[in-house]
Amino acid sequence: MRFIAIAFALIPLTVSALELSKEQRAAIEARIQPYSQVCVVGDDACALGDAIAEVSDLRSGEDVYNAACMACHSTGAAGAPKLGDALAWSDRLSQKGIDALYDSGVNGVAGTSMIAKGGCMDCADDEIYAAVDYMLEQSQ
Repeated sequence: MRFIAIAFALIPLTVSALELSKEQRAAIEARIQPYSQVCVVGDDACALGDAIAEVSDLRSGEDVYNAACMACHSTGAAGAPKLGDALAWSDRLSQKGIDALYDSGVNGVAGTSMIAKGGCMDCADDEIYAAVDYMLEQSQ
């Protein structure tokens, strides 16, 4: 009986919790907002409109190479295949395949000095792919 009395006493508190102001409700929604959103290209309601526009302004493979990759791939530092070394690049390409080379560029290679994106953390994956393509083209 005592439990029922306590339950009835709590009902007004529960109901008042549902009566939030618009500001309180907005604050709660902001706190529980997911960390990412899915946006469809062309959806004007998408908050990523500017980010999508930037994708069309990708840097060339040569630009990415000169900005990030050259430090190791021009000298062969830490065993990196040198730009222009046809044998080193063709061996990697034939043994691993292009997808593995792209993956190495984007994610790095564990146990080596090859770090993710060669340290170019503001590079898009497509820019890293273009840099890999550039190094392969220059090493034929």
